[in-house]
Amino acid sequence: MKINIVSQKLEVTESLKKFIEDKFSSLARLASALEKEGELNVFVEVSRITRHHKKGDVFYAEATAGVPGRTLRAEAISSDARTAVNKARDVLRIEIQKYMGSRTNKPRKSARAAEK
Repeated sequence: MKINIVSQKLEVTESLKKFIEDKFSSLARLASALEKEGELNVFVEVSRITRHHKKGDVFYAEATAGVPGRTLRAEAISSDARTAVNKARDVLRIEIQKYMGSRTNKPRKSARAAEK
């Protein structure tokens, strides 16, 4: 799994980059079946919504994964960059699980219909 990190209006420090790679590498286990069909690329964008706001939800994280037939996307807004990354990772994990479930359920549904 390849993780591409992009930032806007925010400097990505080495510690933040390592944090993002650690968090999204946990998805590699989940998406190992997808990697058999080709390498899974995950694009992670971390940014500040505005430069002039100092408080509140000003950090934005977006994660996009291209899977066969679809593009899975997750976004999160938080008051801390690391929290936004965690939320985006959790949403993307759920999206991958839904996609993997739909891949296994479609052949079963057609097999059930053929039995009748």
